[in-house]
Amino acid sequence: MTVFDLSSTALAVARQRLGKHADIVHWIEGDITRAKFPMNRFDIWHDRAVFHFLTDPADRHAYVERVLSSVRPGGHVIVATFAEDGPEKCSGLPVMRYQPEALHAVFGDTFQLVEHEKEAHRTPFGTVQQFVYCYCRKR
Repeated sequence: MTVFDLSSTALAVARQRLGKHADIVHWIEGDITRAKFPMNRFDIWHDRAVFHFLTDPADRHAYVERVLSSVRPGGHVIVATFAEDGPEKCSGLPVMRYQPEALHAVFGDTFQLVEHEKEAHRTPFGTVQQFVYCYCRKR
């Protein structure tokens, strides 16, 4: 299992939560738009709340290229972003919002949209944010 995050603090918190089990995880800090992963390395790619922060088309393209190259054929991709009626900003930063079909279209025909679901996520501050989850399989 590999955990990748931009924040060393987030990685440290996750490591601490896992306790002695943290040693079985490969921890990587970095920018997902510049990351280098081995070809066809991952069976499952799971992203909750990263992709919607990529507001620049070049960054979204770079992200999708990472998924394309590092997820093995037949592998699974689960991406959660703000839904079309979700917030326009998060933590003061602009975000992209998606309908399931539009999110799938960004990834292209290499990925089959298997299922999607909408979620009303309650934040620790008590607000509700609309998310969309898309589950795809790489052809």
